[in-house]
Amino acid sequence: MKKVPKFKNEDEERKFWAKHSPLDFIEPNKIKLSLFPNVKSTSRTISIRLPESLIEGIKVLANKKDVPYQSMLKILLAEKVREEFASSKKRIGIVS
Repeated sequence: MKKVPKFKNEDEERKFWAKHSPLDFIEPNKIKLSLFPNVKSTSRTISIRLPESLIEGIKVLANKKDVPYQSMLKILLAEKVREEFASSKKRIGIVS
């Protein structure tokens, strides 16, 4: 079994894992199942009314990307929120 090297920084580690599989560093006979019964979900269920045509459009996009339509909706919302935050930072002169 291979040993994971020591890394000087996160960039070095990121480059390493981009080229290597973690499975090369695990002995299958030493794998143990772990349960985390007290872990709380970071997601929250909401109800939202959307036009049927919008839902159908999201389903079409989701189908093209081979993801569930609710996941597609989360992706689209997250992208738009990032865009809006970036845009508002530019408008008030904040550079990140």
